[in-house]
Amino acid sequence: MYEKILIANRGEIAVRIIRACRNMGIRSVAVYSKEDRDALHVKLADQRVCIGDGPVRNSYLNMDRIIQAAINTKADAIHPGFGFLSENSEFARKCEQYGIDFIGPCADLIDRMGNKSQARATMMEAGVPVVPGTKNPVHDVEEARIEAERIGYPIMIKASSGGGGKGMRVAMTEAEFEHQFGVAQRESVGAFSDDTMYLECFVEEPRHVEVQIIADKHGNVVSLGDRDCSVQRNHQKMIEESPSPAIDEETRKKMYETAVLAAKTVGYYSAGTIEFIVSKTGSFYFMEMNTRIQVEHPVTEMVTGIDLIETMIEVSMGKELPFRQEDIRLTGHAIECRINAEIPEKNFRPSPGKITHIHLPGGNGVRVDTAIYEGYTVPPDYDSMIAKVIVHGKDRDAAIRRMLTALDEMVILGISTNINFQYLIFKNPVFCEGNAHTGFIDTLLNYTE
Repeated sequence: MYEKILIANRGEIAVRIIRACRNMGIRSVAVYSKEDRDALHVKLADQRVCIGDGPVRNSYLNMDRIIQAAINTKADAIHPGFGFLSENSEFARKCEQYGIDFIGPCADLIDRMGNKSQARATMMEAGVPVVPGTKNPVHDVEEARIEAERIGYPIMIKASSGGGGKGMRVAMTEAEFEHQFGVAQRESVGAFSDDTMYLECFVEEPRHVEVQIIADKHGNVVSLGDRDCSVQRNHQKMIEESPSPAIDEETRKKMYETAVLAAKTVGYYSAGTIEFIVSKTGSFYFMEMNTRIQVEHPVTEMVTGIDLIETMIEVSMGKELPFRQEDIRLTGHAIECRINAEIPEKNFRPSPGKITHIHLPGGNGVRVDTAIYEGYTVPPDYDSMIAKVIVHGKDRDAAIRRMLTALDEMVILGISTNINFQYLIFKNPVFCEGNAHTGFIDTLLNYTE
């Protein structure tokens, strides 16, 4: 049993993990940058350690300072949350080196599945369907151009260490390939210190559907249902729901089996997400595996009743899963809406600043995960997501109505947010009919303009 866990993150996910620790009787340690000294996760934790200035390279990406904080506070384990160091195998190895448990898969599994190009190769060998593309990673634009000609345009260019839409570009023709490859590679180097790229055939008007799995260190792997994440802007998810309205029950069953096979193939343990792309014809292909907890994990918790953070911690301590596949029952429909500090009418420009008033929605079937409060100043240094509104209903129509009620009630003053823009999406007939693909937001923006 862990006595103390350090959370190597910030914002709502840090708050979420601290609350899980409290529920389990485990003490928590918050790390924070100087700009985050008044953050909610700092106030809620049992202990807190400042690890540097605001820029992430000096603080939340500074492995040595985080490890030292864990040593100084005698933490048994580190939970990385999502983003930052959550899929960094070097950090996981450093934790091992200093005798600190990394709450997630081991470094070798992160290398094998967290690296997108390596995961593709592994899945190809296991017989899992993948989007046609490169099997081996590419670093050089000339080498990449040859591969692009072999695959055929349009081409999706992706960073092997990518996540959150960073290091991802589409080249519709050969003429624009060099420029788009260069942009994606520079983004990858800046965000992940890695210039490794891979290429895929670009599937037009796809749906993005993922399967949440949880696995223990004893070989048990369980699927916890699917999530539709097709509503995106610049490859960043805005709305997620479970189950997906895009697939039938036969496809869903095959997708679950494929996700479990993918995890068992590599001996995976901890929480993980197998992400698929679904074509207009209904065919699905493995895209990547996220070897961490996801931003959208609450919708899975709402339809399964399982606390994913607590289960991750139990798995890390060596416990067997307390359930098997036949125990999982998906109930109703859940939707999550990401609330960002941004100005949609100004190309979604970030809107940091002081929150002068806040009212959060509530009621039966409504959950809000956030780290903001009245008087809190949203810093300019980090991701603009400030809250997640999650609702649950007996079916999709009921969930949509509940989300509209929640968004209508939600008030955040002092900064600009995307609440009204999200409301517009939930009133849109294409979304309401369950037909939104990954290009839906671009269509909506053109319509509103």
